[in-house]
Amino acid sequence: MFKSPRLTRRLLLGAGAGTLAAGRGAFAQGASGPIRIATAGPMTGQYAAFGTQMREGATQAVTDINAAGGVLGRQLVLEIGDDACDPRQAVSVANQLASRRVQFVAGHFCSGSSIPARDVYAEEGVLQISPASTNPRFTDEGKWNTFRTCGRDDQQGQVAGRYILQNFAGKRVAILHDNTAYGKGLADETKKAMNAGGMQETMYAAYTPGERDYTAIVSRMKAANIDVIYLGGYHTEGGLIIRQAKEQGMNVTLIGGDALVTNEFWQISGAAGEGTLMTFSSDPRRRPTAAEVVQRFRARNIDPEGYVLYTYAAIQIFADAAKKANSTDPRRLAQVIKSDGPWQTVLGPISFDAKGDVTVPDYVFYVWRNGAYAELS
Repeated sequence: MFKSPRLTRRLLLGAGAGTLAAGRGAFAQGASGPIRIATAGPMTGQYAAFGTQMREGATQAVTDINAAGGVLGRQLVLEIGDDACDPRQAVSVANQLASRRVQFVAGHFCSGSSIPARDVYAEEGVLQISPASTNPRFTDEGKWNTFRTCGRDDQQGQVAGRYILQNFAGKRVAILHDNTAYGKGLADETKKAMNAGGMQETMYAAYTPGERDYTAIVSRMKAANIDVIYLGGYHTEGGLIIRQAKEQGMNVTLIGGDALVTNEFWQISGAAGEGTLMTFSSDPRRRPTAAEVVQRFRARNIDPEGYVLYTYAAIQIFADAAKKANSTDPRRLAQVIKSDGPWQTVLGPISFDAKGDVTVPDYVFYVWRNGAYAELS
């Protein structure tokens, strides 16, 4: 059950919030008061590192927009929703945010949360731009309100599958997934790309997320003489699996997706993470369009890694679309976002197709070396 004091906190950045009457529907809010927006993701739980990224990106974006005069002369108020990457909790969070008359949500993180929350937002008239949910279903299912600033698993999986074909020909590959919408979806897209190129995996298996001991599945891989592990899942399990594989003496390379893009991966894997590969968009921290914002983060001793800038960009797009439309009506904004790009963001110019996907995905490979990750040269 959703508990407001525990799972959602209010963060007012700018003018006073004022008192809002209760009621459903995001656009019911008066045109003279503050504009309520939100970010929602795993603020607690084993994937909280990504929730922290989203919260930091959203907080800085709202601070900067309010300092520049707000949106249509109104200040933004930021709500934080905690879904812990649990689909049922995500629905509760979505209903709670809608009841608070939030007009826009930068979220959620996990695809398994974004998809059911999307349906609530669509019904309640809330615009949604996810900075991180990559499962194709999120936009493929035709809701009016859904966008993402990241790419898709079918794009990411093609990049990963081609890389394995080109660099690990003749090697024995295990494809593992955690049965989540994100993890299984990414693993299956990578498998599809490998298979289309004539390479068959030696092992395809699911593991249970949230455990501490993966000795059994590691032992199966060791018996199968696995050279490469492709992981469709998150950094917590990935770090444990590669560490336990190395402890069993396996000489194996771990490859994963964008959910390994957090410094917390190395805290879990330790030196066993050396050489781990992962797909993610080209480093947004190094883009000229992000330079000033990155400096502001670093002045606060925050590394804007992973999805920090993707969340910031989602809020930028909302704010700029509202200015262009001279409205905060979510349905009107959805039309404008699709038709009036490109939108100038910290990530660079972004345009969306009719589904709400970015038109130019940008997946590259990264490698972990000495406790840090960088683009593979």
